[in-house]
Amino acid sequence: MDNKRISKFLSLVLRHEPEKIGIVLDEHGWTDSQELIQAAARHGVRFDQSTLLEIVRTSDKQRFALNEDHTRIRANQGHSVEVDLALEPKQPPESLYHGTVEKFLGSIRSTGLQKGERHHVHLSPDLTTATKVGERRGKPVILTIRAAAMAEAGHPFFLSENGVWLTDAVPPEFIEFPP
Repeated sequence: MDNKRISKFLSLVLRHEPEKIGIVLDEHGWTDSQELIQAAARHGVRFDQSTLLEIVRTSDKQRFALNEDHTRIRANQGHSVEVDLALEPKQPPESLYHGTVEKFLGSIRSTGLQKGERHHVHLSPDLTTATKVGERRGKPVILTIRAAAMAEAGHPFFLSENGVWLTDAVPPEFIEFPP
């Protein structure tokens, strides 16, 4: 199995369905690396510690984190299962970005960006990253979020270990839509 497929599998079990392979995430989303490797193998997804380290190191979006001695692993954000990533509120930059596609613009114009099944709305610090995110679903549309104004209005922001900005929701009045 190639590293891309293993990475997608890791995203599934570390963010959404740990029970699918019988692993347990602690309150902060961590699980034992060796237990993960063994549980994955029992479910037909085989990889070793060096492959796991390579996936964590080379992930373009830095989706995963390992503790210092590489005995524990977690997803950096994007969970639909209950975890506390212990992130502290941070002052965001003036603007952040969100990549989406045309078909969602009507809903976003009326209700803003909602977290849905996830714990937070994910925002990108740059146009390149937002474009890559939007491209996953088709021709990207990039929204500019007036993040500093949102923070000033009392909306907290958090910065995940991999540089993704997180917030509970983005009201439409803080979104700049392309013409």
